[in-house]
Amino acid sequence: MAGRNALMEELRVHVAEKLQELDGVIGLRRTAEGTAPYLFQQGDDLSQLELGPRYPLASVVSLLQKRYPEARFGIVARGCDARALVEMAKREQVDPERLYLLGVACTAEEAEECHCADPVPDPASWPQAEVMGTSVEGASPNPIVAEYAGMSLAARRVFWRQQFLKCIKCYGCRNICPECFCEACALEDKVWVERGLLAPPFPMFHLIRAMHMSSRCVACRQCELTCPAHIPLTVLYDLMRRDVEDLLGYVPGADIEAAPPLSLTLEEAPLQHMSDS
Repeated sequence: MAGRNALMEELRVHVAEKLQELDGVIGLRRTAEGTAPYLFQQGDDLSQLELGPRYPLASVVSLLQKRYPEARFGIVARGCDARALVEMAKREQVDPERLYLLGVACTAEEAEECHCADPVPDPASWPQAEVMGTSVEGASPNPIVAEYAGMSLAARRVFWRQQFLKCIKCYGCRNICPECFCEACALEDKVWVERGLLAPPFPMFHLIRAMHMSSRCVACRQCELTCPAHIPLTVLYDLMRRDVEDLLGYVPGADIEAAPPLSLTLEEAPLQHMSDS
C-alpha cells in the first residue's frame, strides 16, 4: 500500500508538470459521486486523480481529439491502455503526435488478475512517453487456455456452445472495447446476426466479433469484465491472438510502426514472414 501511495504522489507531480504544457490530461477522477474519466486541466484538484477501477481511457482520447483537433492532451495509461492506443493510431482513431503518455506499471497482483503478459507500458511503442512505477514480470497464462488445448474438437464445440448460450446480446463487450469503432457494425446487420433471438444463433455473433478483433485485441479484458453472463471471452481472444502471432508474426499493440496484417490488401501486406515459413 505504501508503494502505491508513493506512486500516486509521483504521478500527481508529473501530471501537474505536464499540465503546464498540455491542454489537459485524461485520467480517472474520484469524487463523492464515484470515479469516472475526467480531463484534468491546470488548477484542478489532483488529489482526486485515481488509477482504479480500470477503464478503457483510450476511447475517451479518441472522442476528445476529434472534438478538439488542435489540442494536445496527456493520458494516464496502463500497459493495456498503451497497447490499445497503438492499434487505434494505426487506424487513424487517435493522433500520437498530439498525445503524451504517462505510463503506469500495474502491480503483480493486478497483472495476475488479468493474466497479463505485459503489465508495464513500453515507452518505445509511443512517440512521447514516460513510465512510472515498479516493473513486474508478466503473469501466468489463463489456466482455461491450457485446459482448452487438451480438449478434443467435439469437446471444444460443446464448451463454446455452453458459454455462448448464456449470451443476452447486450452488446456490452462491443461497447466497452476501445478497438470497436466501426461506423456500421456487422453485429447489427440482420444478414449476419438475426434480430430478436436470445441467445444469438450459435456461433455467429461471437465468432464475427472474434475475427474482427483478431489483429486488434490488446488483452485489456474489458469485454469479459463487463459481460453480465460471465462468458470467458478473453479465452477466445487469447486463442485468436496466439494464432495471429503464429501465422502472421503480428502482436497487437507491440509496435506502432508494424502494419496490421488483416487491415491491408494482399498487395500491401508484408508477406516475408509467410514466405519464410
